Amino acid sequence: MTNSNYSAKNIVTLKGLEAVRKRPGMYIGSTDVNGLHHLIWEIFDNSVDEVLAGFANNIHVTLKQDGSVIVEDNGRGIPVDLHASGKSGVETVFTELHAGGKFNNDAYKTAGGLHGVGSSVVNALSTHLIATVYRDNKIYETKFENGDYIVQRTKEIGSTNKRGTKVQFWPNYSIFKNAKFSYEVICERLRESSFLLSNLKITVIDEISKQKEEFHYKEGIKSFVSFINQNKTVISDIFYLNEKNKETGIEIEIGMQYNDSYSETIVSFANNVKTRDGGTHESTFKLALTKVVNDYAREKGFLKSRDANFEGSDIREGLVAIVSVKVPEAILEFVGQTKDKLSTPEIKKIMEETIQKNLYFWLNENKKNSEKILLKSKQSREAREAARKARNESRKAKDKMSEVKILSGKLTPALSNKASERELYLVEGDSAGGSAKMGRDRRFQAILPLRGKVLNTEKARLIDILKNEEIATIINCINAGIGSDFKIENAKYNKVIIMTDADTDGAHIQILLLTFFFRYMKPLIAAGMLYIAQPPLFKLSFNNKNKKENLYFWSELDLKNYLKSNNIRGFEIQRYKGLGEMNSDQLWETTMDPKSRTLIKVTIQDEAIVERRVSVLMGDAVEPRKEWINKNVEFSLEDNFQINQGHDIVNNKETGDQ
Repeated sequence: MTNSNYSAKNIVTLKGLEAVRKRPGMYIGSTDVNGLHHLIWEIFDNSVDEVLAGFANNIHVTLKQDGSVIVEDNGRGIPVDLHASGKSGVETVFTELHAGGKFNNDAYKTAGGLHGVGSSVVNALSTHLIATVYRDNKIYETKFENGDYIVQRTKEIGSTNKRGTKVQFWPNYSIFKNAKFSYEVICERLRESSFLLSNLKITVIDEISKQKEEFHYKEGIKSFVSFINQNKTVISDIFYLNEKNKETGIEIEIGMQYNDSYSETIVSFANNVKTRDGGTHESTFKLALTKVVNDYAREKGFLKSRDANFEGSDIREGLVAIVSVKVPEAILEFVGQTKDKLSTPEIKKIMEETIQKNLYFWLNENKKNSEKILLKSKQSREAREAARKARNESRKAKDKMSEVKILSGKLTPALSNKASERELYLVEGDSAGGSAKMGRDRRFQAILPLRGKVLNTEKARLIDILKNEEIATIINCINAGIGSDFKIENAKYNKVIIMTDADTDGAHIQILLLTFFFRYMKPLIAAGMLYIAQPPLFKLSFNNKNKKENLYFWSELDLKNYLKSNNIRGFEIQRYKGLGEMNSDQLWETTMDPKSRTLIKVTIQDEAIVERRVSVLMGDAVEPRKEWINKNVEFSLEDNFQINQGHDIVNNKETGDQ
């Protein structure tokens, strides 16, 4: 019970780095695998700031077998002389929050590290950290434990011709439970930085898997655009601009190119830090692009009336754009420590003028490109208007009773009237749908069975998507619109959960649904409302003290380990080939009960990477898909599963609809 005697004695002052350890999510966003990787980004971004300042051109990142990470650059090296605090420069930046060399323009003109907490936060969330500095032909070393405890003060340990900083840290895995570093995630993130800095060479080494990658792209952002469009059919050349405003020091770099797809990909950066939530630079780019293309279309007679504008979504269909700005520290403003959104107001006018001048000139000088872009925008507008007309006619053709009747044949609704409580399960097949309906908690769980394969929305226009019965039913059930008309606040459910069989067909349906949500209901993913259910793969049945006991396992390895560690005889193993094989109570207990189920939240960590992945897996090009599958998928014969102990194996085949 809360103490009603609230006084000054109840006020706790957290000293040093205690605040970081107490509330790590405030500083790195989360304590899951994303937060773990954020530790690397913080140290890496400090090295990148040395590149931006013109003092470094090489960064090495190494994953060690003991779980530690090394980030090393060839920059100036963190200062080792004494700070006013009585600590060395190294000791200060790794133990004091809001301490760094980026609060004025003396050491860095532009930098991503605005708040001066990155190094100290990494130290706070590590069990050990060693900072080695190479400068003035000497080697200096500083050692820390559990954050701000200095085990070894900065001292000279040798001589060298090298320069730069090497930081090795051991994350506190008791904070980042069940999280592991991913070589692929690290490579993908660091590849982006090499695109943005054409003079930078990045090397990534994984000593565990014995893998190594080097990234160095001399054409910078142009290479980035080509990389995203690699598996698409492009319809224009790359438009590129790079200008620095003399008055403010703001530098704007943009690369963009059109392809023949129906989606848009815009990736933005500020001082080499990805702004996942956009901000001033991204929103201004969209507005300026829309204005320039509309003005040009009217001037050339492509638009006949002054009121006949293309909408922004029309012009951005098929667009891949990289928007990068470099902003002086004095006017750099981010929303939050994780720097996901830029809020510098000075960018707006400068970017508008820069795009207007450069893009208008490019359109005039490249007539073939201009014609293709205008034709693409026109086709997009016609398709959008046709889709809107189809939606309106559909609404007029049905009264409320007939719509309820259509949905009632498929959807089993939840009883709750509160959208914040309701969950929608998208279930593969009528058989599994029947089990889910009987096993669910009818108060808040709704069930929508899906019959057959869902349409591949990567290859279809919106008007054709709306004609697909399964997709149309999902849209109606969620009730928040689609595409540019999607309004997250109108969603009837707080969670949308994809629940499919644990086989190749189920995986295919998952991918088809994820493609649809990524393309046409992206805000649902951004809001953390889309999930994938995790049904078990095996049921182990055995007698325990004359009582039958059932245990469930989600992987073959876990099952084998359990049998190896427990002397069980006369047991039976059932390999679930489909959800329909489960009784309703089993499905509830393992997959639908909020107290015991496992759900995977669908997130978009890197939109450019997701764009490439969706294009490869769901697009028209066959060879890139075969190459990705051969590299990333391990094939096995599931029916050959055997364990060398006496038991019976039950392999039931799916009997429900597919």
